Amino acid sequence: MRMLCLLFSLLTLIACGEAPAQGELPESLPTEREPFRWINTEGATIATRFSAPESFVRRGLEENTFGHYLRFQPLKPDGTEVHLFSGAPKANQTAHAAVLDLDVGQRDLQQCADAIMRLRAEYLFAEKRYNDIHFNFVSGFKAEYSRWRAGERISVKGNRVSWTASRGATPGYTAFRKYLTMVFSYAGTASLVHELKPKPVADILIGDVFIRGGSPGHAVIVVDRVVQPETGEVRVLLAQSYMPAQDIHVLRNPSAQDGSPWYTVADFGEGVLTPEWRFRPDELRTFQ
Repeated sequence: MRMLCLLFSLLTLIACGEAPAQGELPESLPTEREPFRWINTEGATIATRFSAPESFVRRGLEENTFGHYLRFQPLKPDGTEVHLFSGAPKANQTAHAAVLDLDVGQRDLQQCADAIMRLRAEYLFAEKRYNDIHFNFVSGFKAEYSRWRAGERISVKGNRVSWTASRGATPGYTAFRKYLTMVFSYAGTASLVHELKPKPVADILIGDVFIRGGSPGHAVIVVDRVVQPETGEVRVLLAQSYMPAQDIHVLRNPSAQDGSPWYTVADFGEGVLTPEWRFRPDELRTFQ
């Protein structure tokens, strides 16, 4: 049991790494949340809350795609604070532009990579693509939801992980969430980075992920995309959870002088600066 607890603690650190000290945040990040002139405060989803920048358009997506699922994620009311799994408000309330209406759970598990796995798994579950729901533990063990759904369970004894028989099929949503809890406990950026495929920043799409595996590590996901039809310029919205586990939230762009949440992809050649992390342009990955 002691070894298991130590392993769990290590995996928790691997998930997102320790939060950087306040002095390490980008200097351009304002100390107070500024109003967003392009926000429709009545909008209840990412697509309806955030207006496309002037002369930019959203390209249509098939309703059964991951991109459509993310673009129309429900949001909590404008001005909602980001809360930790404990219910306490996050110390830094200047990094987000909106909060997704998706629970974070009551344990310190749904951190950065876990939030991305949650969104991906929820999408596949909604589409009844159960066989496509699988994630690897940091140890390399493949946790397949199809086996969990069929009634098997995962046994962790020290460094040994295996499937064991259970009481029969468990196809419901409650059992699905228990499966995700198990995944969040033993997977993180160090494992997810190897499951995703590298891709060029120029080809960025909704659902792609900027990720750095390890400790510290972090990950953010693209949740919307707009294009300027004449020039082809692309801008995106990014979302994250962080450490400790907290509400998934759409990020502001700390490089935008007006506090805009839209990130200009053409600027990613020098790196991707988010309010609480900086990624290299070669750290873009995709589930496809």
